[in-house]
This record gives sequence, structure tokens and C-alpha cells, in this order.
Amino acid sequence: MNTLTRVTAIALTACALALPAATLPAAATTTAPPPAPSTVAVRSLPALAPGASPAASPTASTPLELPAPTGRFAVGAGELHLVDRSRPDPWVPTADGRELMVTVRYPAARRTEGAPAPYTTEEEARLLLEATGVTDPAGVRDLTSVNTYSAQDVRPAPGRHPLVVLSPGFGMPRYTLTGLAVDLASRGYVVATVDHAYETLGTSVPGGRVLAPCVACDQLEAGRIEGADVTAVRTADVRFLLDRLTGPRAVQPYARMIDRNRIGMAGHSIGGASAAAAMIADRRIDAGVNMDGSFWDTLPAGGLGGRPFLFLGTDAMHRPGGVDTSWDTTWKALGGEKRWLTVAGTDHLSFTDAPAILRHFGLPNEGDIPDARSQAVTRAYLAAFFGRHLRGEAQPLLDGPSPLHPEVRFNNP
Repeated sequence: MNTLTRVTAIALTACALALPAATLPAAATTTAPPPAPSTVAVRSLPALAPGASPAASPTASTPLELPAPTGRFAVGAGELHLVDRSRPDPWVPTADGRELMVTVRYPAARRTEGAPAPYTTEEEARLLLEATGVTDPAGVRDLTSVNTYSAQDVRPAPGRHPLVVLSPGFGMPRYTLTGLAVDLASRGYVVATVDHAYETLGTSVPGGRVLAPCVACDQLEAGRIEGADVTAVRTADVRFLLDRLTGPRAVQPYARMIDRNRIGMAGHSIGGASAAAAMIADRRIDAGVNMDGSFWDTLPAGGLGGRPFLFLGTDAMHRPGGVDTSWDTTWKALGGEKRWLTVAGTDHLSFTDAPAILRHFGLPNEGDIPDARSQAVTRAYLAAFFGRHLRGEAQPLLDGPSPLHPEVRFNNP
């Protein structure tokens, strides 16, 4: 296992690990060889390396803000604590089943009022700041008071809406995808953002408990598991979540908001790889997006059965023939409509809330693109992709380069 870099990601430490991509079980027929072992990068979030310098303190006069959502709907939010007791937790077998914490954001009815939905809990904020060396106690307040542009448990807008599942990067908490989730909800989607147990810096669950920080990260770094083990677990998590949101025992009131025939999934880093893995396993997912994640699972013959898929990544790492050859391999195996977009000036974290958090706390950010701009690009192309494939809308933005987004390169290897 080759540690490429250790930098703070979201004010967390990001570890780029070069590991081989894994194939599906022997019964699956592959259409292309797996990528070379030295080319696949995954970011995990272990504790700050010993001896690292603490991060700078935030500027008190500059609040931590995310860009406002761009859609026409107000946004509601709720929390789900789901436990799948049909399987043990793979990272902590002594746990009482597999726990998921899910934030659901949705289009809200007009003229509804409610308490502001939180960005994160105090304990989750404290763990993030501790991992990055931020010692100013005001940092917890800054994180927990971020405006999410959404109200807690308010009345949903009438009708049923497409569902989008969001899966964060390995080690990263679900709240790092809040900016994207709120924007999609404002455009008329129900968005379920998932914390996968023991794969984050620490997840708050009901009863005052906090799940142990990223046990799976430690196992990956020690070489006891590989990326395909993580995507397999996340695939099972997502299938369980879809059962609870759209199946016979669906959780209300969210099930009444969702059109179960229009479901998409997107993820960042290994969450993006998990979108493809989940689509292989579950036909309910109609469209998928990988934001800058290496692929671990080789597609079977027939790819994703003609379902559309979007690659959205960093230009240096993920151009055709670039460092991460798993994108080249997966691209060849895909059928159906597909897009391969790279964005100039981005780094691995640019597709999340991380750059805004890094900037606020004075932490280094490897990307050259301003955080508000990277958010705008990510929001625009995911909204266009899901608009076309979950709503059947015309989306010229997907047809070629646009002067509105000159950073975006269309690749067609």
C-alpha cells in the first residue's frame, strides 16, 4: 500500500492510497481487464499525523457559509436512524446490526416555517476539528451554525419527487455533501445523504452515542481489506436504505414524497465508486454519478444494462489516459448514455463542502478553483444529469462545452 499524500480534508486528513481494483465474483463476466494496481487512488480520513502543525484559527468576522441553493423550492430536512439487523456490521461485528444515519432533504411546501436544520452535531464538529489540529473553541460553533438553507421537519411540497442517494468519500461525514444535497432538493428532488457506520471521523446516533471513528479506515490502511470490500458494504447499505424509503415497510413521511420509479445515486470518491457497484446489484437505481472516485469493481458483461452514468473529476488525475486508469477501463465497459467530464483547477475535495471549510479554518487547499465556483460547477452538472435521466428534461449543458462553465472539459476517448 503506497501512501501518496496526507493532507487535511475538510479539515480532515486525507490519505491517498494506491490499491488494486477488485473484480466482481467469479460468476460475473468482465468486459475489460482490471486497472493496474498502481493507479487507483482512494482517500481515507485517519487522525492527524503525529508532529503535524495545528491548523490556523478561523477569522471570527468571517462566517462559514455555503452558496445558497438555486432551485425554486424551499427545502425541508429530517434525520433517519436505520438499523439493519439482518447482517452484522462488517467493521465492528459486536455492534447491534448495521447502523445508518441519513439526512433526508426534500422540496418543502410554500409558507411553511420551522427550526433551521443543523449542519452537524457538536460532537461531530469537535471530532473533525480535533483531527485537523484546530484548537480555537469557536470552531465548533462555526461548524454547527452553518446555514443549511433548510428547515427541520416542515411540510413537504405536494406530489412525488425523484430520489437521489448521496454517499460521501471514505472517512468523510455526510454533512460534507450538504451544499449539493440542499441544491438538488431545491430543484425538486428528495435527497438522502448517508453516513456509513464506522467509515467517518465519528457519527452521532440517537441516545447520545457516537460511533467509533473510521474503523474501516484503519483496516484499509493496514491492508486487511481493500476498496471492493468497502463498495460491497456500501452497496448493501444503499439497498437497505432503498427498501426503507420505497419498499413495503417504507418509513413515513418520506416514502410519500418519493417516486420509486425515478432513483439516482451519486457519490464522492469511494462513494462514487459505490454508485456503480450499487447499480450493478440493484436495478432500482436508474442513473449514477462518480465524483472523482477510483473504480474498484469491474463491470459485468453488458455494463450497467444501458443505464446512464456520469464521470465528474479532476483534470490532472482523471483525464483519459491519466493517473487513474480505472476510469478508462470502466468507460469502455459502460453502455447507454455516458459523460466523462473533468474540471480544471479542482482537487479531490472540490466536489464537496470541504474547500469552504478549509478556507474558513486557514487550512491548505490543493485546488486552484474558488470553492464557490467548484460548487456551482458540481451543482450545475449533477442537476443537468439527473434532470435528463430522472425527469426526461432537455439538458443542453450535457451536449458539449459551455461558455457558462469554461473549466469543464468533455472527454470522449
